Amino acid sequence: MPVRIEKKERVATVILSRPEARNAVDPDHAEALYEAFLNFDRDDAVDVAVFCGEGEAFCAGADLKSLAKRGIATAENRATHKSLEFSGFGMPLPRGPMGPTRLKLGKPVIAAIEGPAVAGGLELALWADCRVMAESAYIGVYNRRWGVPLTDGGTVRLPRLVGEGRALELIMTGRKVEAEECLRIGLCEKVVANGQARAAAEQMARQIAQFPQSSLRADRRSVYLQYGLPEGAALEREWYNCTGTFNAEGAAGVARFAAGAGRHGDFGHTAAG
Repeated sequence: MPVRIEKKERVATVILSRPEARNAVDPDHAEALYEAFLNFDRDDAVDVAVFCGEGEAFCAGADLKSLAKRGIATAENRATHKSLEFSGFGMPLPRGPMGPTRLKLGKPVIAAIEGPAVAGGLELALWADCRVMAESAYIGVYNRRWGVPLTDGGTVRLPRLVGEGRALELIMTGRKVEAEECLRIGLCEKVVANGQARAAAEQMARQIAQFPQSSLRADRRSVYLQYGLPEGAALEREWYNCTGTFNAEGAAGVARFAAGAGRHGDFGHTAAG
């Protein structure tokens, strides 16, 4: 199986399994990743996904040998790709060449990165909400040397995370960026010992999954919805985004607090019910 899903409690771990090619993505693997994350988003039994690669690499990017055989997507063959509803050009936007990178999921995804996350693999990592990296892991726009552009959100998400100037430097030089630098500049949220990225990401996922999910997802959604808006418009969007969430979930949480739960930063027994 090119992609498999392992579930434990409320966490689904999506594993890109092509270690012989450093988890490089060809069209079949892109399709499998796309379907795996759609299925995760629809699955009421899980709340958070961890995304990792099999073996010693997260993802080495697109399979360039496959790309050389089939050629770059053209207007004529884009119709074979699944199209998504958002597009600023008045036409459907095709599915991301790496798979899920143009999906807007309603639940969090945490990337667990061992080894390289380069070229399109970097773009897959940027698509996740958070990134946990092993000490020897690294990222880089390695497609720079082959004349292949970023087409899975790299030029959009990278500057939003690290700022325009730094993003341009990384994109134009294509240099290797090791885990400690990624942590320092905001490209990842945690660095752990080699071999521990998946376990650390799953621990983070379990922590997230323990909370009442409606309000958590509303806050997550609000962060994405407000981006680029003036402060007043962003505050308005935040307010209407959360409308109904308090009645659905918050009132019960306030009642639990009033009854003595969760005092002094105790996060135990915080879930609804």
